[in-house]
Amino acid sequence: MMKVFKLISVLYKIKLLSPISLLSLIQSIFKHGLNLMTLLCFASKKYGEKVVLVDDEESFSYSRLFTESQKLALCLRKEVQIGSNSKVAFLSKNHASLVKSIFATSRLGAELFFVNTQLSKNQFQQLIEFHKLDVIIYDDEFTTLIEQSNFQGVKIKTYHEHLPSINNFLQVIDPEFYRIPRTSSSKLTLFTSGTTGVPKKAIHKPTLFNYLNPFISFIDRLKVLNYHTAYIATPIYHGYGMAILLLFIPLGKKIIIRRKFDAAESCNLIREHRVEVITVVPTILKRLIETNKNDLKSLRCIASGGAKLNPKLINDTIGTLGKVLYNLYGTTEAGLNFIATPEDLIYSTSTIGKPIDGMKLKVLDLNMEEVEVGKVGQICIRNAWSMRNSENRWIETGDLGYHDQNGYYFLGGRIDDMIISGGVNVYPSFVEQILTQHPSIEDAAVIGMDDDEFGQRLNAFLVIAKSASTVTKQEIQEWLRTKVSKFELPKEIEIVDELPYSALGKLDRKQLRHMSIQK
Repeated sequence: MMKVFKLISVLYKIKLLSPISLLSLIQSIFKHGLNLMTLLCFASKKYGEKVVLVDDEESFSYSRLFTESQKLALCLRKEVQIGSNSKVAFLSKNHASLVKSIFATSRLGAELFFVNTQLSKNQFQQLIEFHKLDVIIYDDEFTTLIEQSNFQGVKIKTYHEHLPSINNFLQVIDPEFYRIPRTSSSKLTLFTSGTTGVPKKAIHKPTLFNYLNPFISFIDRLKVLNYHTAYIATPIYHGYGMAILLLFIPLGKKIIIRRKFDAAESCNLIREHRVEVITVVPTILKRLIETNKNDLKSLRCIASGGAKLNPKLINDTIGTLGKVLYNLYGTTEAGLNFIATPEDLIYSTSTIGKPIDGMKLKVLDLNMEEVEVGKVGQICIRNAWSMRNSENRWIETGDLGYHDQNGYYFLGGRIDDMIISGGVNVYPSFVEQILTQHPSIEDAAVIGMDDDEFGQRLNAFLVIAKSASTVTKQEIQEWLRTKVSKFELPKEIEIVDELPYSALGKLDRKQLRHMSIQK
């Protein structure tokens, strides 16, 4: 009963609680079941010809996006036999055919697999073998990757001039001749980045009640009801991009997407469409700030997630654009769990903020005992919106962290990154945070390497600001010596032009280790 009251409260707050809106929601559920198409159907009834989606080629109203997604579902069911037992994978950039395919296949009750477009040939092959996929919907640029695998199922391109493809399917069926029974069996399967090994899957069930708390927290803390236009600059295949897409549709927002990120083009988009909300990873934000700060003046909410924010980038953003930067922490398995507001980031540039309502949280040491305030341990989370393929509802995130006396939480890196140097636990992330405070250091990465004397020692890779090109390794080492213990002091410091980051803004520590070994 409490969940019902909470739902009513949310609907009232976002101006969806009216007799007509409630009737539309009930009708949408009755016709389609509980799946993503229900969301789009409801939004179509409410917002009609209002623009919802703008991609590289064209724009879509809510009515048109719903109609074409529904037609696509009819065609995929008839021509490809996609149903409630089907496993459908998406290997695609951000564009309208992907969005329509997501709604259409969810409407058919399929399990949807969102594949990282940066996977290697071997990783993709392992995914194919393990998950026994039935259908892959893909962009033409990934044809070679698919053909080099042993995939034997149905292959459907997102766009093609004449071959069967998502854009051509819309021309081959009259929806009046084919009906789809409602279904609530659809599931969303996301994958971890795979930067440390084989990507792991996390299955999520799109159930409205389970997602009320992150939905409310996102609306309240980021003040999204005040804004009208959003730009999803992050990949939709990532849980972060998908969540923003599904959040903004019932709110009647206009959403801009592009196949690839280009900093100059993105600055123009933000200025032209007067974008107020943008989703970024730190590397995207850095490129936007460096490219044209003046084009970003319309932004009122920069939602950064997926990777650690550099303190210098935080200060630069706030100094240039004001209090518009939000730091979101979540995982593929556990969903969104922390939000740091601009005020929180002014309190500390290192914080991930405070937990959102509705989650349980523990910070545990190696013996699985809860640690004291200020002590580092593994962040473990339990909530209603976490993945559904785990019997243990407590999610061990693999992230180290701690909280202070004011209830703010901080990350200390990954468990796998921690080293033991001379019998002392050492956290590379902590040393990175210290290094980035040096006025001459633009970016820093620290990793552990084997050492004959101490067992393990740290190696640091630094990007030096162009204005400080004369600074030496010895000067940095002496400056750092006064701020960290002897076990935290890097054995080696390497100055590099840039650090290796993935498309999602995550530091590639495997590549750094390879660089250390080669040296």
